[in-house]
Amino acid sequence: MNRTITFAKAINEAIHQEMDRDEKVFIIGEDVAKMGGDFGITSGIWKKWPHRAFDTALSESAIIGLSCGAALCGLRPVAELMFADFIGVCYDQIVNNAAKLCYMFEGKASAQIVVRAVTGGGIRCAYHHSQCIEPWLMNIPGLVVVAPATPYEAKGLLVSAIRSNNPVIFLEHKGLYNKKGDVPEELYDLPLYESKVVRKGNDITLVAAMSMVDFALRAAEDLSKEGVSCEIINPLTLFPLDKETIINSVAKTGRLVIIQEGPKFMGYAAEIGSMVYEDIFEYLKAPMKRVTSLDTPMPFSPGLEDYVMPQYADVKKACSEVMSF
Repeated sequence: MNRTITFAKAINEAIHQEMDRDEKVFIIGEDVAKMGGDFGITSGIWKKWPHRAFDTALSESAIIGLSCGAALCGLRPVAELMFADFIGVCYDQIVNNAAKLCYMFEGKASAQIVVRAVTGGGIRCAYHHSQCIEPWLMNIPGLVVVAPATPYEAKGLLVSAIRSNNPVIFLEHKGLYNKKGDVPEELYDLPLYESKVVRKGNDITLVAAMSMVDFALRAAEDLSKEGVSCEIINPLTLFPLDKETIINSVAKTGRLVIIQEGPKFMGYAAEIGSMVYEDIFEYLKAPMKRVTSLDTPMPFSPGLEDYVMPQYADVKKACSEVMSF
């Protein structure tokens, strides 16, 4: 049965249902137990499973280090990093331990952990709490980077992440926590490593993830009134990336606009653009465009934060430019 619930509630429900299904699943992080997490995502779990919900010290290295050890013993930790920015503190545990365990032990051991990380800007959290850190992680073989955009995706992808035997970085954009959508009450999973065609079209391919999907949908609706048909692709799993869905779409439309929150230089928009140029350059009718944040730390000032982040007007301008060729 479908109900309309928030993105945050969908994540909470996924954790509850997976913990109910599998006694090996537990949660760990700063204030995730009694308090229910800084954003309330793990609320209700400690009361139900006090022996499987653990508050930690303010030490991301300890959280991920313990999670790796627990995974080696057969457990399935769901660790919360209050802000994705602080992945830098536990980067060694993620990159040199979790990501490499399965390879090092020839599949006989693995780090089946989920690292829930709160990412993104837009709510005036300033430079240390507003970064999009996907590019830090997308160059690390062995990691899986998941980025849902709707409540339905959040629940189904988190279930799959918890069940996966690979270490998964599960990105939760803080600007989406209050977004509502239809979500089945029953337990379900969505496949990892598959992009989603959010909307079909023939003139422009828009690639967007997380909060940027709403910009893409708005642009597609507005452009449809001008006779321009947009196809929207949401990667869902940013790494390993489902290249085929994007390539097939751009081969059909001949035009590509990638909307990415986060600095332009070395962002995932650059990788997707390079992939398209390498594989299907002859299909392009116009140079591809990237709509991104500016290459600067995130300001605290509301006006400056809006200036640094991608804006809808930037998306419309990019679409108009690729259609002018």
